[in-house]
Amino acid sequence: MRNKSFFKDLYALIPLVFSGLLCITLIFLLWQKTNTNPAFIDTLSNLAAIFISISGFLAAIIMVYLVSSTVGIKNNRIMVIEGLSKITQKMHNFRNIVELLLHSKMWLPGLKEYIDDEFSGLNFFEVKEFYKGNSKLAIEFLQETKHFGDTENLYLELKSLLMTKPKEKKLPKNVHYPKIYNKEIVGKWLEHKCSSGLLYYFGYKFGIYKETLDIEAVYERHQEKIIELANSIDPDVFEDSSFNEVFLSKLGDHMSNDVMPKLYQLHENINTTMPSILKYLHFIFLFLVVLGVLLPLSFLLFELNILFLLISFASVTSIIFFIATTFYQFLNKEINTD
Repeated sequence: MRNKSFFKDLYALIPLVFSGLLCITLIFLLWQKTNTNPAFIDTLSNLAAIFISISGFLAAIIMVYLVSSTVGIKNNRIMVIEGLSKITQKMHNFRNIVELLLHSKMWLPGLKEYIDDEFSGLNFFEVKEFYKGNSKLAIEFLQETKHFGDTENLYLELKSLLMTKPKEKKLPKNVHYPKIYNKEIVGKWLEHKCSSGLLYYFGYKFGIYKETLDIEAVYERHQEKIIELANSIDPDVFEDSSFNEVFLSKLGDHMSNDVMPKLYQLHENINTTMPSILKYLHFIFLFLVVLGVLLPLSFLLFELNILFLLISFASVTSIIFFIATTFYQFLNKEINTD
């Protein structure tokens, strides 16, 4: 992998090295020409205005492209922010549902005290990552005899959905609903498929757990509120739903496979940096303006030494050579970048 990275860096560096050598060689040859043929200085001076026009034209095209691309990126970012706001509200509604379920009476007596008191320093992520050996409490929890029909894991999982940081242990008295969720906690939810427990316990295995998860014990007004919140998450999916194990299973599946991946992806999109192609073109634009326009213009206005004009000619020629040898490489890199 190191050799591959080395050759990749070398491949990117070669055009720059050759462009630098071309620039030095042209300066040397033009300087030699002006020394042996003084009339060549007048020829170069007459070409300066044309050279400025060509450089200015190329710089103007690049500038227009940079501005239009920046506007496009800004508009896309606005759309991403709007999408993130909508998906965040869906996550708020789901967490509100989770809060109602956690505080309901559907759990076996003593389960909440068992988790919240005896294992108060434990969270769901540590249990799922017990193999890393970072939490002795997680290993102790897994070795414990299951007193509550294995519903302890579901309780821990739902608790994790009310946290806003991966290392939180206890839930606050008032659950926090942030404007934007921390990317780390969203990543943990997605990594450990939080909410899929609803699909497992109330869908695949409800025949086993229906004696330990009494969904009828959820207050009727809370059942109605949960249905209302689910409809606000996605009215097409939860239209005409009733509060039962099928509904809870569908809810867990929808959140795990649709809402959370979208939430994470929008976090990725909103944090994207300027594309490499725009950085590359900005670098070219600056050099064209400074060396192709300002430097020869200064030569004409202030009657500078002919060496300044030679540097301008050689530099811009080298820049055009650099563009010709690297533009495809940059385009290919952008296309293959996720």
